[in-house]
Amino acid sequence: MRAVVYSEPGGPEVLRLVERPDPLPGPGEVRVRMRVSGVNPTDWKARRGGRAGVLPFPEVVPNQDGAGTIDAVGEGVPPERVGERVWVWEAAWERAEGTAQELVVLPARQAVPLPDETSFDLGACLGIPALTAQLCLTSSERLPRSLGPGALAGRTVLVAGGAGAVGHAAIQLARWAGARVVATVSGDEKARLALAAGAERTVNYWEGGAAAEIRAFAPEGVDVVVEVAPAVNAALDAAVIAPNGVVAAYATDGGHELGVGIWPLMQRNVRYRFVLVYTVPTEEKDQAVADVSAALAAGALLVGEDAGLPLHRFPLEGTADAQAAVEAGAVGKVLIDVA
Repeated sequence: MRAVVYSEPGGPEVLRLVERPDPLPGPGEVRVRMRVSGVNPTDWKARRGGRAGVLPFPEVVPNQDGAGTIDAVGEGVPPERVGERVWVWEAAWERAEGTAQELVVLPARQAVPLPDETSFDLGACLGIPALTAQLCLTSSERLPRSLGPGALAGRTVLVAGGAGAVGHAAIQLARWAGARVVATVSGDEKARLALAAGAERTVNYWEGGAAAEIRAFAPEGVDVVVEVAPAVNAALDAAVIAPNGVVAAYATDGGHELGVGIWPLMQRNVRYRFVLVYTVPTEEKDQAVADVSAALAAGALLVGEDAGLPLHRFPLEGTADAQAAVEAGAVGKVLIDVA
């Protein structure tokens, strides 16, 4: 089978296309014949060696997410799963086998049924972005533990970076759950995408008066902030968060320090929740998978230009270019055609 691998940290040039033996699934595992692999920022960051600057394995296949068809199962997995269309999440976390290869073996719970009417493209866009969005929207004891129609009725959600992959999923999941959604963006084109995803209002954070615009949409404040840039947006979040609200931060925006005024937030009993999908407790992650699957079955999750998430395609041999596009800040979702 064909696979893209790297054996040293570095830029996209360390990725190479090789031939490997077909893997066999072990107990509790399935083998998925990949159709589409999705690229996330964590994929290129891992290729560069992460925070430590070293690789955890001698050779790594990149990419966490994707979609395909189960073609073999290991002991303990129902044989009727062979032939099942699935979306794959977290394939390469603490493992050397990501989705940028024709066949990937992984634990059965990480290959989730994909409805027949759902494209492999959409399946490959779920994974880390959609699970992260669900975890942010359920990140406080005052919020529902599970999403569904009406679960967030009466709540207002601020999605920072509404044109990003996580932002896109957060908008769609929040609207499916009944929330009002306002998104911050950096320009007109990103505003168009966030509105296409379902946001009711967008605010350009580069322009003055962002807090006032958000407060005009939500006079009592926002109940949840799905935050991509907690350090940069700390003052804005503090200005618009409602009493007992939560700022759910899922990225570091390039910094490692967060400065906030304690007393104004303490007065309102504001929560901060930091979300790293890879390390949340198993039961929370399983609930996130279940909620994303339910939203998918309900037709609440859509991708493509008209749905606010443009798709950019590359062949398997172009994986280096695909990761370079994500690293350069491509707007939309970068996909790799594996089959």
